[in-house]
Amino acid sequence: MTSTGIRLHAPAPGWSIAADVVVVGSGVAGLTAALRCEAAGLRTVVVTKARLDDGSTRWAQGGIAAALGEGDTPEQHLDDTLVAGAGLCDEEAVRILVTEGPDAVRRLIETGAHFDESEEGGLELTREGGHHRRRIAHAGGDATGAEISRALVEAVRARGVRTVENALVLDLLTDASGRTAGVTLHVMGEGQHDGVGAVHAPAVILATGGMGQVFSATTNPSVSTGDGVALALRAGAEVSDLEFVQFHPTVLFLGADAEGQQPLVSEAVRGEGAHLVDADGVRFMVGQHELAELAPRDIVAKGIMRRMQEQGAEHMYLDARHFGAAMWEHRFPTILAACRAHGIDPVHEPIPIAPAAHYASGGVRTDSRGRTTVPGLYACGEVACTGVHGANRLASNSLLEGLVYAERIVTDIAAEFAPGAADRSGDGPHTRVPVPVEHPERPAHPLLAPEARFAIQRTMTDGAGVLRSAASLERAAAQLQRLHSEARDALDENGKTAEPGVDTWEATNLLCVARVLVAAAALREETRGCHWREDHADRDDADWRRHIVVRLNPDRTLAVRTTDTADFPPTRQHQQEQ
Repeated sequence: MTSTGIRLHAPAPGWSIAADVVVVGSGVAGLTAALRCEAAGLRTVVVTKARLDDGSTRWAQGGIAAALGEGDTPEQHLDDTLVAGAGLCDEEAVRILVTEGPDAVRRLIETGAHFDESEEGGLELTREGGHHRRRIAHAGGDATGAEISRALVEAVRARGVRTVENALVLDLLTDASGRTAGVTLHVMGEGQHDGVGAVHAPAVILATGGMGQVFSATTNPSVSTGDGVALALRAGAEVSDLEFVQFHPTVLFLGADAEGQQPLVSEAVRGEGAHLVDADGVRFMVGQHELAELAPRDIVAKGIMRRMQEQGAEHMYLDARHFGAAMWEHRFPTILAACRAHGIDPVHEPIPIAPAAHYASGGVRTDSRGRTTVPGLYACGEVACTGVHGANRLASNSLLEGLVYAERIVTDIAAEFAPGAADRSGDGPHTRVPVPVEHPERPAHPLLAPEARFAIQRTMTDGAGVLRSAASLERAAAQLQRLHSEARDALDENGKTAEPGVDTWEATNLLCVARVLVAAAALREETRGCHWREDHADRDDADWRRHIVVRLNPDRTLAVRTTDTADFPPTRQHQQEQ
């Protein structure tokens, strides 16, 4: 795969750092990768968009899934994951996840993460949607992500891993052969570095998280603007399954016009026995699925939306009054506090809820070692598409995927740097700093004005949200193309573009991922997993049990293709080895 030559309009780097590996992102995937790289003796730099603990991981409430309980097995975990993925999981990728997962969780505990324990002293495990067994380990009741983030951040700081905080990654650097040579980035505010710079390294691990901010209402933090996926596309990498955006069924409803990050009401609340009801108190999920409220998330979200349509309602309710005050305060203190902050007391009243954008099951396409189609570029966590999630992520598999595939990436990188390996240095344990192709003088990619962000979000919510159709997606595609064309034409005609800055770079990245998502959703003429087409209500295995793969052409058009089967084809790097 060759680079597109497209880069964001930005000043040339004014400073640089040399490393063996640069990790972009500081969630569970990024920090796990950084710790493993450091342990392998690799010079590692972590670049993160805000502070080290500001990623999506700390917002995770429910927990981390692994076959750790008595009577549970990786095979049972595999079966539940395949069912949730609606026929599009790559079985090899899932088998890796569930078999390597338990030991990965144990290593996380050894790193310092403290999970809730039962009275007998073992892990206290709960259940979530799609799981037939209690296999969700949690911390602080409903603060699992915060505890994992705390442990990993403390370990990274204790081991002296070099970090660059408040830094937005811009583009991938490549050498003359097209291999990864590092990244450019912009550091915001005061610090050791400021403005646009570069980290030169022969290996880049993308762990930038999700793209929930492409929609008006999401559980994702404001930094989740699809930067990693957009960077990979500009670098010539392939992305896959971007149409499968999981809308979490139970997000605190703050009003029809609410925008930005919304409070999540964890699936674990239903796992402990809460009921979904309408305004009359009727449990509408009973009879729709054998697991009722604990059906996979796509089924529950659809059930909520259908009931809302039937009754002309803006939201449904989650009723857990029967928990009592003590259970709420012990098991779900974070959710209790969030509800009360918005004037709702779940001890005494049902919680108003509605689906909101939550998790991207698709992303940058990788193989089983986290390698993308660009040599030297790796991806793990939510930014990656390993094939684990298929058409719909099984609850609490995301933190586990971040752990397992981050470790596999570092194993691959360390093997290349090991003594006797064909490492490109020939001068000791560290690789020679790669020489990137010079930064082009004239920008190849125009920037959008900051206000375009809100136009993109409204367009995506209206046309490519929970419910989609050919007509809604066509409207969305036209509106996104208009934004794209206006920015392109302004640059072509007079060489002007919006001023470089975080807000314009983010808006441009959001438009990039939005165009890919809409193109894939329009092509997939069926309903599968969390992709719901009103005009194609049935699942179509004959024509659509396959993946949609997209890459960016040098002229900024999209090249879209489908795979032959539900299994991922090998990346180019994998093919070269065979």
